[in-house]
Amino acid sequence: MNFDENEPQSVREERFAAERAGRRAARKAASLDLRGAHVGAAIVAIALILLGWYGNLVALSIVSGVLLLCFAAALAWAYADGDHGRHALQRAYKVAFGWGDGF
Repeated sequence: MNFDENEPQSVREERFAAERAGRRAARKAASLDLRGAHVGAAIVAIALILLGWYGNLVALSIVSGVLLLCFAAALAWAYADGDHGRHALQRAYKVAFGWGDGF
């Protein structure tokens, strides 16, 4: 977002809006790589199964609640950004579990 100090504010706002719309359209058109999110979700599933298996229900509920809140916040952010339907769910899934790319 570059701007000229001498241009009017209205012109600057229109140009910024056009740039944001272009980036949003490019982001919506791009396919999401969900491999890392699948790895992250698998690790979380294994951890939750182990917590349930060993009877640590307090830790199980805390971890599950935190992950649910993280996913809900990511989904709300995707909807606020203008995504709807499947693409919003995929973006929220990637945000919530995409840390699996590091493994």
